[in-house]
Amino acid sequence: MFFNSLDFAIFLPIVFLLYWFVVQKNIQYQNALIVIASYVFYSWWDWRFLSLIIFSTLIDYSIGQTLRVEQARFKRKILLGFSILINIGFLGFFKYYNFFLENFISAFSFLGYEIQANSLNIILPVGISFYTFQTLSYTIDVYRKKIEPTKDFVAFSAFVCFFPQLVAGPIERATHLLPQFYHKRSFEYIKAVDGLRQILWGLYKKIVIADNCAYFANQIFNNSTEMNGSSLALGAIFFSFQIYGDFSGYSDIAIGTSRLFGFDLKQNFSYPYFSRDIAEFWRRWHISLSTWFRDYLYIPLGGSKGGSWMKIRNTFIIFLVSGFWHGANWTFIVWGVLNALYFLPLLIRQENRKNLDIVAEGKYLPTFKELRAMLYTFILSAFAWIFFRAENISHAYSFIGEIFSLSFFDFPNFSEQRRAFTIIVLIVLFMIVEWVGREKDFAIQVIGIKWRRSLRFSFYYVIVIFILWFSGKEQEFIYFQF
Repeated sequence: MFFNSLDFAIFLPIVFLLYWFVVQKNIQYQNALIVIASYVFYSWWDWRFLSLIIFSTLIDYSIGQTLRVEQARFKRKILLGFSILINIGFLGFFKYYNFFLENFISAFSFLGYEIQANSLNIILPVGISFYTFQTLSYTIDVYRKKIEPTKDFVAFSAFVCFFPQLVAGPIERATHLLPQFYHKRSFEYIKAVDGLRQILWGLYKKIVIADNCAYFANQIFNNSTEMNGSSLALGAIFFSFQIYGDFSGYSDIAIGTSRLFGFDLKQNFSYPYFSRDIAEFWRRWHISLSTWFRDYLYIPLGGSKGGSWMKIRNTFIIFLVSGFWHGANWTFIVWGVLNALYFLPLLIRQENRKNLDIVAEGKYLPTFKELRAMLYTFILSAFAWIFFRAENISHAYSFIGEIFSLSFFDFPNFSEQRRAFTIIVLIVLFMIVEWVGREKDFAIQVIGIKWRRSLRFSFYYVIVIFILWFSGKEQEFIYFQF
């Protein structure tokens, strides 16, 4: 069930009405309704994989209960290790089994040994990377005694499978989201309206920006051997906005939907294409994953406390794991390494925490220096996205090679250029709105709030018209495959 589908447009109001008008007086019933609705939501793709979520829920709940009474350090480590083994084991099997098998066979073939082994036709369960990390955060935090293990199995189940962010995040921490299931929730009109605004902007990002950019990004990447350098450069730009509009759009819809039910999820994107260096970019892009790796991998490895070698090593580990988390392909690993190399000069010069403020905060326009830095950072990111989107390493190299050829100076040669120009204009308008709202959680959070009611609603109607006008074939969210 996609957020941008008719199914979800019917599903959401039904759950909303049941939640606030039928079971609103009993928090247990509300949590139980969330669990049932979430299981229905997930089963819409493939009911068979629902058993994985239920099994993961049972395992981590049981381990949490055992950690409550177990004080022996060695036994606590065994329990934590068991949780990590089970969760990462499932993730590894479904996501990486064929990748490791194929590379194992290739390695031995290179040494002159032929190994016969058959790959498996494995279907990747939607959202497994997201809910696996979410349940792991609970077990790890219980082990570290940062949170008390819950006795409320229904609340814990709701935390694991909360449908707005179940299949593509944000990856919530138990310390933040789980306690919200314990307390009575009252309907707040202002919060609900704010949630609807964020849903509207998320749909705009997904349908108007991401899906239309996807049309040209797919055309260019899938036919790259027939394209000149300027077309391929545009393809990289289209994909950069496709993946941003797609994933941040999903996050906006998830956060806005959560607010309709009285929950607050953490911001997952904070205008990353306005970053002035790569370090700032990674503080603003997929924040829930970046901070997860920081807290549960980077800091346990030693973080930035050691010498330069340790800092460099830990940085490369984080980016390598981040790349591999995204998919079982060498292109993702190269993408991770490339971002680590971008990050390295900032780390060595101790400038990785230089830009912690909002760019041009309180001003209408950035300085020339800020504009140049943002453009440079975007170019680096767009270049790295080529590896992320390419079918394989060879495809990425040939794609990049053509960009850096003389054909870069030729006029683009892909089809429907008039439509492409329209999308470029939409991207520019979109970025202007994002710039105006960059100091808020989402771009249109306060735009029009003080306008006359008729003018304000006209603004929202224009967004709706754009969504309807530029909508086409229903497109799956990119991060469902991760």
